[in-house]
Amino acid sequence: MPSRRILRFAVGAVAALLLAGAVFLVNLVWFRPFSLDLFFEKVFIEEALAKPELLTEIGIAEQFGYRRHNAHLDDLSIAKTEADAARLRQRLADLKAYDGRSQTPSQKLSTRVLAWFLESRVEGEPFRFHDYPVEQLWGVQNQTPDFLINAHAITDRRGAEDYLSRLGEVGRKFDQVIEGLEKRQQIGVIPPRFVIERVLAGMRDFAGKPAAENPLYTHFASRLAALDELAPADRAALLTRCAQALDGGVVPAYRRLIAFFEQQLPRSTTDDGVWKLPDGDAYYRHLLREQTSTRMTPQEVHDLGLAEVARIEAEMKAILLAQAELRPQESVAQALARLAREPRFLYPDNDDGRRAALADYSAMLREQLERSKALFGRLPAAQIEVRRVPEFKDKTAPGAYYNPPAMDGTRPGVFFANLRDMAETPKFGMRTLAIHEGVPGHHFQIAIAQELQGVPTFRKVLPFTAYMEGWALYTEWLGKDMGLYANDPYGDLGRLQAEMFRAVRLVVDTGIHFKRWPRERAIAYMVEKTGLAESGVIAEIERYIVDPGQACAYKIGMLRIQAARARAEQALGARFDAQALKDFHDMLLAGGALPLEVLDEQVDAWITQRRQGL
Repeated sequence: MPSRRILRFAVGAVAALLLAGAVFLVNLVWFRPFSLDLFFEKVFIEEALAKPELLTEIGIAEQFGYRRHNAHLDDLSIAKTEADAARLRQRLADLKAYDGRSQTPSQKLSTRVLAWFLESRVEGEPFRFHDYPVEQLWGVQNQTPDFLINAHAITDRRGAEDYLSRLGEVGRKFDQVIEGLEKRQQIGVIPPRFVIERVLAGMRDFAGKPAAENPLYTHFASRLAALDELAPADRAALLTRCAQALDGGVVPAYRRLIAFFEQQLPRSTTDDGVWKLPDGDAYYRHLLREQTSTRMTPQEVHDLGLAEVARIEAEMKAILLAQAELRPQESVAQALARLAREPRFLYPDNDDGRRAALADYSAMLREQLERSKALFGRLPAAQIEVRRVPEFKDKTAPGAYYNPPAMDGTRPGVFFANLRDMAETPKFGMRTLAIHEGVPGHHFQIAIAQELQGVPTFRKVLPFTAYMEGWALYTEWLGKDMGLYANDPYGDLGRLQAEMFRAVRLVVDTGIHFKRWPRERAIAYMVEKTGLAESGVIAEIERYIVDPGQACAYKIGMLRIQAARARAEQALGARFDAQALKDFHDMLLAGGALPLEVLDEQVDAWITQRRQGL
């Protein structure tokens, strides 16, 4: 037995450790942490814990056995919105209090990135009720079921119980949304009429299905069927509870949201631009700053778009002439539209055609992954799949999008292709789409960012649209370096059509929100310049209306990355060889998503190091 003296010493040591731990935790939770690295993690943890849906999507907490968040949906109340704004203001002040002179280069970069993000959010505080929480694309009425079906994991009994718990919170979440919609209505923020009409049609369809036909029920049933641990009676009981949750909570919540928009519809107008909102011009300037991470004015963005449209149109015309595809008196866009209708470039508009398209997309991803090895030193460990956009949302969803993998490796990255109408999927445009959404586009950038080591967690997940979308568009152009269009002039034409699509966005987004174009003019211009099907163009223009400025980020980001590469090539000359290009691409991806202003600083530092032989 230990002596009393030793015992007293041991007790004292434990007490001292507990006291030190308590001081550390109090400092970490309630005050600015002593360590800058701990502060970075504190900011991320606060943000993640405040958004249980985000925490589920990134899949990081489960690695440590923490799953409590998987039973809850986000808090969208006005009080939470106000508290979040106050917290971000405080965190920005905390960040600025750290001495920059003692920081490592990595810490300085993290400080720069986090400061840019927080400052942008603080600058946007006057407009925090200017958005449309319910809209035809990513509105809460679409995102909630989409999240439950595609992000919430049901791999055991607890996952099933958490799913039911989340269904039980849909009513609370939607009531908070209605609270926010009422506040927006009071200050004059009402969606355009077509938005309300679209969401009403979609919600009525969703709420009108019997429980057993609701996609939330059918998805739950399919996941339960795969759980061997469940006895048939347990599975039946869980399905009964799911139907009860839908009939007793989810569907009534949709009906309350429907009732709100039915009363708001007569108040809506056909003015689509945010210029109509309170201080709308300032709001749009802020959105462009936030989305492009530049200080370009709306007029500068508009003029850049017009110049790029003219350049790309000339390049497409040259290819069409070389292939003898441009008929007399036919414009470039008209030729593209005609080619897109030709049977040689189309799949049958049936299930066989959709399966064939998905198979071809998968083959493209495999080939692109192999060819990427010549241009990248680092490839992501995460896998990627291609899937069809869920049918319950495909009518208003964009042509394609990417869902990131879970950080714990339980879910691959997914390239979702919209196959609602196979006439919208001409074969000559598929390669470019597979590059952009998949490899080496979004999948490389996002998955590699998530896999970075030695950086704060926020650097792995923080989104900067111009960088992320600019990278994906840059990789479309990089497809030429990969040899993917060498023997495929029509594929190269598809690449240019996609680039034209993004250039036109600069014109129509600023046209709608800055120059006060009606949506009909924007639709006509986009059809005229791209040759895309009008049905797809309408969905795109309607997207720009509810997500102002976002579509401008693609082309601006691409041009900045291309300019950065050109700067490096000019500065290094013959030293910019195949290995240097690999290193350049790895450097671009090594910091996670960055504001374009910060990216330029990183590129210039890399060029200096290479010139000095470091």
